[in-house]
Amino acid sequence: MIERGVGRAFSAGGDLKMFYDGRKTDDSCLEVVYRMYWLCYHNHTYKKTQVALAHGIAMGGGASLMVPLKFSVVTEKTVFSVPEASIGFHTDCSFSYILSHLPGHLGKLVIYLQRSGGISRMREYLAITGARLNGKELVAAGLATHFVPFEKLPELEKRLIGLNSGDEHQVKSVIEEFSLDVQPDEESILHKKSTIDKCFSKDSVEEIIKSLEAEASKEGHGWIGAVLKSLKRSSPTGLKITLRSIQEGRKQTLAECLKKEFRLTINTLRMTISADVYEGIRALTIDKDNAPKWDPPTLDKVSSEKVDVVFQPFKEDLELQIPEKEDFRWDGKYENSVYPTLKAVEQHK
Repeated sequence: MIERGVGRAFSAGGDLKMFYDGRKTDDSCLEVVYRMYWLCYHNHTYKKTQVALAHGIAMGGGASLMVPLKFSVVTEKTVFSVPEASIGFHTDCSFSYILSHLPGHLGKLVIYLQRSGGISRMREYLAITGARLNGKELVAAGLATHFVPFEKLPELEKRLIGLNSGDEHQVKSVIEEFSLDVQPDEESILHKKSTIDKCFSKDSVEEIIKSLEAEASKEGHGWIGAVLKSLKRSSPTGLKITLRSIQEGRKQTLAECLKKEFRLTINTLRMTISADVYEGIRALTIDKDNAPKWDPPTLDKVSSEKVDVVFQPFKEDLELQIPEKEDFRWDGKYENSVYPTLKAVEQHK
Protein backbone atom coordinates (compact mmCIF):
# COMPACT_ATOMS: atom_id res chain seq x y z
CA MET A 1 0.00 0.00 0.00
CA ILE A 2 1.28 3.47 -0.90
CA GLU A 3 0.26 6.56 1.06
CA ARG A 4 0.98 9.63 -1.03
CA GLY A 5 1.22 13.18 0.29
CA VAL A 6 2.52 15.50 -2.40
CA GLY A 7 1.81 19.21 -2.43
CA ARG A 8 1.33 21.71 0.33
CA ALA A 9 0.50 19.32 3.15
CA PHE A 10 0.34 15.64 4.11
CA SER A 11 -1.59 16.92 7.13
CA ALA A 12 -1.61 20.24 8.90
CA GLY A 13 -4.30 20.65 11.51
CA GLY A 14 -7.56 19.88 9.73
CA ASP A 15 -8.88 18.27 12.90
CA LEU A 16 -8.41 21.47 14.89
CA LYS A 17 -11.28 23.30 13.23
CA MET A 18 -13.45 20.22 13.76
CA PHE A 19 -12.60 20.31 17.47
CA TYR A 20 -13.36 24.03 17.65
CA ASP A 21 -16.68 23.77 15.83
CA GLY A 22 -17.80 21.05 18.25
CA ARG A 23 -16.71 22.82 21.43
CA LYS A 24 -20.26 23.58 22.61
CA THR A 25 -21.57 20.07 22.03
CA ASP A 26 -20.72 17.30 24.49
CA ASP A 27 -18.27 14.80 23.02
CA SER A 28 -19.04 15.85 19.46
CA CYS A 29 -15.66 14.56 18.27
CA LEU A 30 -15.43 11.41 20.38
CA GLU A 31 -16.17 9.03 17.50
CA VAL A 32 -13.54 10.63 15.24
CA VAL A 33 -10.94 10.55 18.02
CA TYR A 34 -11.72 6.93 18.89
CA ARG A 35 -11.50 5.80 15.27
CA MET A 36 -8.26 7.71 14.67
CA TYR A 37 -6.40 6.23 17.63
CA TRP A 38 -7.73 2.75 16.86
CA LEU A 39 -6.45 3.26 13.29
CA CYS A 40 -3.06 4.35 14.65
CA TYR A 41 -2.69 0.99 16.35
CA HIS A 42 -3.36 -0.85 13.11
CA ASN A 43 -1.07 1.44 11.16
CA HIS A 44 1.78 0.42 13.49
CA THR A 45 0.99 -3.30 13.44
CA TYR A 46 -0.16 -3.82 9.85
CA LYS A 47 1.61 -6.83 8.33
CA LYS A 48 1.65 -5.86 4.66
CA THR A 49 4.39 -3.64 3.27
CA GLN A 50 3.40 0.02 3.40
CA VAL A 51 5.14 2.97 1.78
CA ALA A 52 4.56 6.64 2.54
CA LEU A 53 5.69 9.30 0.07
CA ALA A 54 5.64 12.57 1.99
CA HIS A 55 6.49 15.85 0.26
CA GLY A 56 5.33 18.98 2.07
CA ILE A 57 4.05 19.51 5.59
CA ALA A 58 3.61 16.38 7.71
CA MET A 59 2.35 17.34 11.14
CA GLY A 60 0.52 15.57 13.95
CA GLY A 61 -2.01 13.07 12.66
CA GLY A 62 -0.65 13.21 9.13
CA ALA A 63 2.83 12.41 10.37
CA SER A 64 1.40 9.41 12.23
CA LEU A 65 0.41 7.97 8.85
CA MET A 66 4.01 8.29 7.69
CA VAL A 67 6.44 7.53 10.51
CA PRO A 68 5.36 4.00 11.60
CA LEU A 69 5.33 2.55 8.09
CA LYS A 70 7.92 0.05 6.93
CA PHE A 71 9.12 2.60 4.39
CA SER A 72 8.66 6.34 4.77
CA VAL A 73 10.12 8.44 1.96
CA VAL A 74 10.77 12.16 2.41
CA THR A 75 12.13 14.92 0.17
CA GLU A 76 13.93 18.26 0.40
CA LYS A 77 10.55 19.94 1.00
CA THR A 78 9.22 17.66 3.73
CA VAL A 79 8.56 19.42 7.04
CA PHE A 80 7.73 17.43 10.19
CA SER A 81 6.41 18.76 13.47
CA VAL A 82 4.25 17.80 16.45
CA PRO A 83 3.17 21.28 17.62
CA GLU A 84 0.10 20.32 19.64
CA ALA A 85 1.46 21.27 23.08
CA SER A 86 1.77 24.91 22.08
CA ILE A 87 -1.99 25.26 21.59
CA GLY A 88 -3.09 23.55 24.78
CA PHE A 89 -3.34 20.05 23.35
CA HIS A 90 -0.85 17.18 23.67
CA THR A 91 1.37 15.07 21.42
CA ASP A 92 -1.06 12.42 20.22
CA CYS A 93 -1.80 9.99 17.36
CA SER A 94 0.75 7.54 18.84
CA PHE A 95 3.58 10.08 19.09
CA SER A 96 3.81 9.72 22.86
CA TYR A 97 4.97 6.21 21.92
CA ILE A 98 6.99 7.01 18.79
CA LEU A 99 9.01 9.82 20.35
CA SER A 100 9.44 8.06 23.67
CA HIS A 101 10.98 5.06 21.96
CA LEU A 102 13.50 6.93 19.86
CA PRO A 103 15.97 5.77 18.79
CA GLY A 104 15.98 2.13 19.81
CA HIS A 105 12.47 0.98 18.93
CA LEU A 106 12.26 2.26 15.39
CA GLY A 107 15.46 0.59 14.26
CA LYS A 108 16.05 3.14 11.49
CA LEU A 109 19.21 4.84 12.78
CA VAL A 110 21.94 5.79 10.35
CA ILE A 111 25.67 5.96 10.94
CA TYR A 112 25.40 9.63 11.87
CA LEU A 113 23.40 8.88 15.01
CA GLN A 114 25.34 5.76 15.87
CA ARG A 115 28.47 7.86 16.04
CA SER A 116 26.85 10.67 17.99
CA GLY A 117 25.35 8.40 20.63
CA GLY A 118 21.68 8.66 19.70
CA ILE A 119 19.12 11.35 20.44
CA SER A 120 17.91 10.41 23.88
CA ARG A 121 16.30 13.76 24.77
CA MET A 122 15.20 14.77 21.30
CA ARG A 123 11.84 13.20 22.19
CA GLU A 124 11.13 15.79 24.88
CA TYR A 125 12.52 18.58 22.73
CA LEU A 126 10.32 17.77 19.73
CA ALA A 127 7.21 17.18 21.85
CA ILE A 128 7.13 20.36 23.90
CA THR A 129 8.72 22.83 21.48
CA GLY A 130 6.94 21.68 18.32
CA ALA A 131 10.23 22.23 16.49
CA ARG A 132 10.37 21.39 12.82
CA LEU A 133 12.59 18.81 11.15
CA ASN A 134 13.38 18.68 7.44
CA GLY A 135 13.72 15.56 5.31
CA LYS A 136 17.42 15.04 5.98
CA GLU A 137 16.86 15.39 9.72
CA LEU A 138 13.94 12.96 9.67
CA VAL A 139 16.12 10.24 8.16
CA ALA A 140 18.93 10.95 10.62
CA ALA A 141 16.53 10.90 13.55
CA GLY A 142 14.95 7.60 12.56
CA LEU A 143 11.57 9.15 11.76
CA ALA A 144 11.85 8.37 8.05
CA THR A 145 13.65 5.62 6.17
CA HIS A 146 14.70 7.18 2.86
CA PHE A 147 15.42 10.57 1.28
CA VAL A 148 14.44 10.92 -2.38
CA PRO A 149 14.67 14.23 -4.30
CA PHE A 150 11.23 15.47 -5.23
CA GLU A 151 11.97 15.39 -8.94
CA LYS A 152 12.42 11.62 -8.69
CA LEU A 153 9.24 10.99 -6.65
CA PRO A 154 6.79 10.53 -9.58
CA GLU A 155 9.05 7.94 -11.18
CA LEU A 156 9.52 6.14 -7.85
CA GLU A 157 5.77 5.97 -7.37
CA LYS A 158 5.32 4.66 -10.91
CA ARG A 159 7.92 1.96 -10.31
CA LEU A 160 6.39 0.91 -7.00
CA ILE A 161 2.92 0.62 -8.52
CA GLY A 162 4.34 -1.29 -11.48
CA LEU A 163 6.14 -3.65 -9.15
CA ASN A 164 2.77 -5.14 -8.21
CA SER A 165 4.36 -6.88 -5.25
CA GLY A 166 4.29 -6.42 -1.52
CA ASP A 167 7.59 -8.19 -1.03
CA GLU A 168 9.53 -6.07 1.44
CA HIS A 169 12.92 -6.73 -0.14
CA GLN A 170 11.74 -5.88 -3.64
CA VAL A 171 10.11 -2.68 -2.44
CA LYS A 172 13.24 -1.67 -0.55
CA SER A 173 15.41 -2.38 -3.58
CA VAL A 174 13.30 -0.09 -5.78
CA ILE A 175 13.30 2.74 -3.24
CA GLU A 176 17.06 2.51 -2.81
CA GLU A 177 17.52 3.02 -6.57
CA PHE A 178 16.11 6.52 -6.09
CA SER A 179 17.26 7.41 -2.57
CA LEU A 180 20.30 9.41 -1.54
CA ASP A 181 22.51 9.13 1.52
CA VAL A 182 22.09 12.35 3.47
CA GLN A 183 23.50 14.04 6.54
CA PRO A 184 21.89 16.85 8.56
CA ASP A 185 23.04 20.32 7.54
CA GLU A 186 25.67 22.02 9.68
CA GLU A 187 23.11 24.21 11.45
CA SER A 188 20.76 21.30 12.21
CA ILE A 189 19.33 20.98 15.69
CA LEU A 190 20.61 17.40 15.68
CA HIS A 191 24.10 18.84 16.11
CA LYS A 192 22.95 20.45 19.39
CA LYS A 193 22.50 17.06 21.02
CA SER A 194 24.66 17.66 24.10
CA THR A 195 22.81 20.86 25.04
CA ILE A 196 19.39 19.35 24.34
CA ASP A 197 20.25 16.30 26.43
CA LYS A 198 21.39 18.53 29.28
CA CYS A 199 18.36 20.83 29.28
CA PHE A 200 15.55 18.47 28.33
CA SER A 201 16.52 15.72 30.77
CA LYS A 202 14.93 17.74 33.58
CA ASP A 203 11.79 16.48 35.27
CA SER A 204 9.59 19.54 34.78
CA VAL A 205 8.90 22.25 32.21
CA GLU A 206 10.03 24.88 34.71
CA GLU A 207 13.38 23.15 35.17
CA ILE A 208 13.81 22.78 31.41
CA ILE A 209 13.25 26.50 30.89
CA LYS A 210 15.60 27.38 33.73
CA SER A 211 18.29 25.15 32.25
CA LEU A 212 17.83 26.67 28.79
CA GLU A 213 18.12 30.16 30.24
CA ALA A 214 21.40 29.21 31.92
CA GLU A 215 22.77 27.92 28.61
CA ALA A 216 21.48 30.75 26.41
CA SER A 217 24.29 33.17 27.23
CA LYS A 218 27.05 30.75 26.23
CA GLU A 219 28.90 31.17 22.97
CA GLY A 220 27.25 29.42 20.05
CA HIS A 221 23.93 29.06 21.87
CA GLY A 222 22.04 31.83 20.12
CA TRP A 223 19.54 29.26 18.83
CA ILE A 224 18.19 28.82 22.38
CA GLY A 225 16.53 32.24 22.32
CA ALA A 226 13.95 31.09 19.76
CA VAL A 227 13.30 27.90 21.75
CA LEU A 228 12.66 29.88 24.95
CA LYS A 229 10.39 32.32 23.13
CA SER A 230 8.36 29.43 21.75
CA LEU A 231 8.01 27.73 25.15
CA LYS A 232 7.03 30.93 26.95
CA ARG A 233 4.23 31.72 24.53
CA SER A 234 2.84 28.17 24.58
CA SER A 235 -0.01 26.89 26.73
CA PRO A 236 1.32 26.10 30.24
CA THR A 237 -1.27 23.35 30.57
CA GLY A 238 -0.42 21.84 27.19
CA LEU A 239 3.30 21.84 27.99
CA LYS A 240 2.89 20.08 31.33
CA ILE A 241 0.50 17.42 30.02
CA THR A 242 2.70 16.74 27.01
CA LEU A 243 5.94 16.42 28.97
CA ARG A 244 4.35 13.98 31.39
CA SER A 245 2.84 11.97 28.53
CA ILE A 246 6.24 11.63 26.86
CA GLN A 247 7.92 10.73 30.13
CA GLU A 248 5.34 8.04 30.85
CA GLY A 249 5.55 6.79 27.28
CA ARG A 250 9.08 5.52 27.80
CA LYS A 251 7.69 2.73 30.00
CA GLN A 252 4.47 2.12 28.08
CA THR A 253 3.54 -0.16 25.21
CA LEU A 254 1.95 1.16 22.02
CA ALA A 255 -1.49 0.09 23.29
CA GLU A 256 -0.95 1.77 26.65
CA CYS A 257 0.17 4.98 24.99
CA LEU A 258 -2.85 5.10 22.69
CA LYS A 259 -5.26 4.44 25.56
CA LYS A 260 -3.59 7.23 27.52
CA GLU A 261 -3.76 9.60 24.53
CA PHE A 262 -7.45 8.84 24.10
CA ARG A 263 -8.11 9.82 27.73
CA LEU A 264 -6.02 12.96 27.41
CA THR A 265 -7.77 14.04 24.23
CA ILE A 266 -11.29 13.45 25.53
CA ASN A 267 -10.53 15.17 28.84
CA THR A 268 -8.93 18.08 26.99
CA LEU A 269 -11.91 18.50 24.68
CA ARG A 270 -14.21 18.28 27.70
CA MET A 271 -12.22 21.14 29.27
CA THR A 272 -11.70 19.02 32.37
CA ILE A 273 -8.98 21.31 33.73
CA SER A 274 -8.65 24.02 31.09
CA ALA A 275 -10.19 25.38 27.89
CA ASP A 276 -6.78 26.21 26.44
CA VAL A 277 -7.16 23.95 23.43
CA TYR A 278 -10.06 26.00 22.11
CA GLU A 279 -8.31 29.27 22.88
CA GLY A 280 -5.20 28.01 21.11
CA ILE A 281 -7.17 26.94 18.03
CA ARG A 282 -8.98 30.28 18.00
CA ALA A 283 -5.74 32.25 18.12
CA LEU A 284 -3.94 30.06 15.60
CA THR A 285 -6.51 29.08 12.98
CA ILE A 286 -9.79 30.97 13.51
CA ASP A 287 -9.04 34.61 14.34
CA LYS A 288 -5.34 34.16 13.59
CA ASP A 289 -4.34 36.91 15.99
CA ASN A 290 -1.62 34.73 17.54
CA ALA A 291 -2.49 36.22 20.91
CA PRO A 292 -3.98 33.42 23.03
CA LYS A 293 -5.03 34.12 26.60
CA TRP A 294 -4.14 30.97 28.52
CA ASP A 295 -6.01 29.86 31.63
CA PRO A 296 -4.11 29.27 33.83
CA PRO A 297 -1.69 31.84 32.39
CA THR A 298 1.55 30.59 33.94
CA LEU A 299 3.27 27.28 34.62
CA ASP A 300 3.21 27.72 38.41
CA LYS A 301 -0.59 27.81 38.29
CA VAL A 302 -0.79 24.37 36.65
CA SER A 303 -0.39 22.06 39.62
CA SER A 304 0.59 18.40 39.50
CA GLU A 305 -2.79 17.61 41.04
CA LYS A 306 -4.54 19.29 38.12
CA VAL A 307 -2.48 17.38 35.59
CA ASP A 308 -3.22 14.12 37.45
CA VAL A 309 -6.91 14.56 36.71
CA VAL A 310 -6.61 14.23 32.92
CA PHE A 311 -4.44 11.12 33.23
CA GLN A 312 -6.89 9.16 35.36
CA PRO A 313 -8.07 5.96 33.66
CA PHE A 314 -11.66 5.72 32.48
CA LYS A 315 -13.88 2.81 33.42
CA GLU A 316 -12.65 -0.22 31.48
CA ASP A 317 -15.50 -0.25 28.96
CA LEU A 318 -14.97 3.46 28.25
CA GLU A 319 -11.29 3.05 27.40
CA LEU A 320 -10.02 2.79 23.83
CA GLN A 321 -10.41 -0.90 23.05
CA ILE A 322 -7.11 -2.12 21.57
CA PRO A 323 -6.99 -5.76 20.35
CA GLU A 324 -4.83 -7.81 22.69
CA LYS A 325 -4.29 -10.83 20.46
CA GLU A 326 -3.36 -11.08 16.79
CA ASP A 327 -6.18 -13.57 16.18
CA PHE A 328 -8.67 -10.88 17.21
CA ARG A 329 -6.97 -8.06 15.33
CA TRP A 330 -10.15 -6.26 14.32
CA ASP A 331 -11.71 -6.22 17.78
CA GLY A 332 -12.40 -2.91 19.45
CA LYS A 333 -13.97 -0.99 16.58
CA TYR A 334 -15.95 2.07 17.57
CA GLU A 335 -19.23 0.53 16.48
CA ASN A 336 -18.59 -2.42 18.80
CA SER A 337 -17.70 -0.24 21.78
CA VAL A 338 -20.16 1.09 24.35
CA TYR A 339 -20.07 4.59 22.91
CA PRO A 340 -22.71 4.27 20.15
CA THR A 341 -25.16 2.92 22.74
CA LEU A 342 -24.37 5.72 25.16
CA LYS A 343 -24.79 8.27 22.40
CA ALA A 344 -28.17 6.80 21.41
CA VAL A 345 -29.36 6.89 25.03
CA GLU A 346 -28.21 10.50 25.38
CA GLN A 347 -30.04 11.54 22.22
CA HIS A 348 -33.33 10.05 23.53
CA LYS A 349 -33.26 11.76 26.89
